Amino acid sequence: MNEIWLAMNIACETALGLLPALAPLVLMWGVMMVINRKKLNRVKPATLAAVAVLVALVAVVALPSMTQSSLADMTDWVDWAALLGMAAGWGVAAALLMWPVLAMRQR
Repeated sequence: MNEIWLAMNIACETALGLLPALAPLVLMWGVMMVINRKKLNRVKPATLAAVAVLVALVAVVALPSMTQSSLADMTDWVDWAALLGMAAGWGVAAALLMWPVLAMRQR
């Protein structure tokens, strides 16, 4: 149980450190969502799901190497839960960021 709390604490501290970079990104995303609000429903959910799954699959392979680790070092269920959770987060974030971009491409 302590491992889960430690992982959550690390995630929160990392997010706080990235706040100056994330704030303009969120602001820009919000502006793009407002500008394209009438076209947003034209983007197929399957397209967004495909983006999310593709990015998540790449993240499952890429994330361990970013910490100088490998998939062979994943021995505990907490390791796999953290990896899959982070990969899912990257996938959802990519789909959300691509949503207004894909909407702009709609005619």
